[in-house]
Amino acid sequence: MKEIDADIVNKVKALRETLHRHNYLYYVLDNPEVSDAEYDRMMRELTALEEAWPELYDPDSPTSRVGAPPLSEFETIAHSIPMLSLGNAFTDSEIIDFDRRVRKILGTDDEMLYTVEPKLDGLAVELVYENGKLIVASTRGDGINGEVITANVRTIRSAPLLLQDTEKWSIPLRLEVRGEVFIGHEGFRSLNEEQLNQKLTPFANPRNAAAGSLRQLDSSITAKRPLEIFFYGVGETDLRLKSHWETLQTLQELGLRINPLIRPEVTIEEAVDYYKALENKRHLLPYDIDGMVIKVDDLSLQMKLGSTSRSPRWAIAYKFKAMQETTRILDIDVQVGRTGVLTPVAHLQPVNVGGALVRRATLHNEDEIERKDIRIGDTVLVQRAGDVIPEVVKVIESKRTGVERIFHMPLNCPVCDSTVIRAKGETATRCINATCLAQLKERIKHFSSKGAFDIDGLGDKLVDQLVDKSLLASYADIFYLDAVKLEDMERMGARSAEKLACAIEKSKKIKFNCFLYALGIRHVGEHVAKILAREFKSLDNLLLATTEQIGAVEGAGSVIAESVVNFFKQNTNRELISRIIDNNVCILFQTHEKEKTLEDKVFVLTGTLEDLTRDQAKEMIEAAGGRVSGSVSRKTDYLVAGSSPGSKLNLAKDLDVEIIDQATLQKMLGM
Repeated sequence: MKEIDADIVNKVKALRETLHRHNYLYYVLDNPEVSDAEYDRMMRELTALEEAWPELYDPDSPTSRVGAPPLSEFETIAHSIPMLSLGNAFTDSEIIDFDRRVRKILGTDDEMLYTVEPKLDGLAVELVYENGKLIVASTRGDGINGEVITANVRTIRSAPLLLQDTEKWSIPLRLEVRGEVFIGHEGFRSLNEEQLNQKLTPFANPRNAAAGSLRQLDSSITAKRPLEIFFYGVGETDLRLKSHWETLQTLQELGLRINPLIRPEVTIEEAVDYYKALENKRHLLPYDIDGMVIKVDDLSLQMKLGSTSRSPRWAIAYKFKAMQETTRILDIDVQVGRTGVLTPVAHLQPVNVGGALVRRATLHNEDEIERKDIRIGDTVLVQRAGDVIPEVVKVIESKRTGVERIFHMPLNCPVCDSTVIRAKGETATRCINATCLAQLKERIKHFSSKGAFDIDGLGDKLVDQLVDKSLLASYADIFYLDAVKLEDMERMGARSAEKLACAIEKSKKIKFNCFLYALGIRHVGEHVAKILAREFKSLDNLLLATTEQIGAVEGAGSVIAESVVNFFKQNTNRELISRIIDNNVCILFQTHEKEKTLEDKVFVLTGTLEDLTRDQAKEMIEAAGGRVSGSVSRKTDYLVAGSSPGSKLNLAKDLDVEIIDQATLQKMLGM
């Protein structure tokens, strides 16, 4: 087996970390920073590298998962069948290749029939009906678990609370349907007029408005938003159906709205023709679409084709060409990240691109600027596909007047004024001043983020305030904060301060891998942190490990080993760790494999547990072989009820599900 070049390893790791971040920004925060076209390019590049180097397989890679984790403010629910994303195609030849792959897997030369549907630019949701009644609704989330948004979905007029003609269809106890929530153009205009009338900031585009509306904790606000929904498929169901088109017709007869532009039983050539027709009429539609979905119509063939870990083999999204506009670069400034990387950002003359007003675009690095010869004052072509900030495609040199200025990366950090460096062989320019306030803020934000210490309420703006007021000089200082200090912060009342202080205290129990990830060691993402935690089992073992020992761990390698050893060599880093532990932070080490004492048992969690978060309880149950579901059904074995339980408690009683408390759960886990 040939040795993998270190540059390949570093490239794959960098792509994974970048894509994970963009997944979080896009799917969780609805605040994307790159265009769909740029995201697709990075995903394709990563996929190609992983296919070429299977030794680099990582189950946590963005190619193996969908999206990113759900928001902590909502309850989560597990999808019975994962809500996978679709593979993308951008040319006719890629669609023909898709058809060829389908027929090859099925071992047939027969002509395939497909159903084609407009691809709405909205948010995917799953609605669960039991006995014809809507009982729970959730977002796609990370594809495996979604956010429970039942109260909000109930306000959507096109989402029926009761299904129609259930007797006719012998409706099963449980029917899971999937759809796309969106806001149409007219509704969007009215919504923004209302925003302006109330002296509120208008929404940038319909998708952001729909996303924000669905994630309101107060459903009365959602009720005022012009949300709509089209349904496009099912999850788990006992309905006996033969084709996707029959599924859609059945959903429609049950009162579930489907898109009128769907076309059934078309050949692949007819699908390509219909794609072109849809692209030509997209600007005439009352809502945004960003492509067309092609699905094998025969459900038995869908079953045979199956899915990869990321997307079904029986469907593909044929994306429209990215929308493009021209504008001017007014200026270029530089932002500093937590590892000291300086990123140039273009400030654009505001331009409406596909319904979104865009003002900024990341220019990635100095090499990218030089490759495209981008200058301050240039007229440039920018593009976006969907609701994201644009990428600069190219400079329109014919528009140059001679007053454009060449941009140079600064020799000093724009925040702390320290000298910056660019290591040989790297594209990144870095500030190496460990006390740089910009880096400090980003390190603290990383330290408190989900997957690390997960401190709910310690948001970006509050971190900026705390650093600016010298209350945080390192992430170890977080554990010296109390409600009294926090109360003085802007928009932080006594109740919020107390709540955050409790969240900080709660975060002090942390798994070893999460602790390692929180430290912000270069090249140590969530997956590598899990590998190191599993291999070395304790912090002391890792502190004593050599580069050779770490490098020999499968999934680590010499680059990671050197980074880890160098991090722990620095006295300042060791002092920070000591200060964290001295503040009663308890690192939970996994010393042995737990017995599967809860094999095949289904649990549901409700209410607030005494001293465990739901994520912690879920991990313990799953480690013991159990499964955690988001909703109570006859398949549920135990409901774990904490204080202030929700409606799940009454449902569990009605279904004779055994109800236990945290203490009983811990006994079952042998704790």
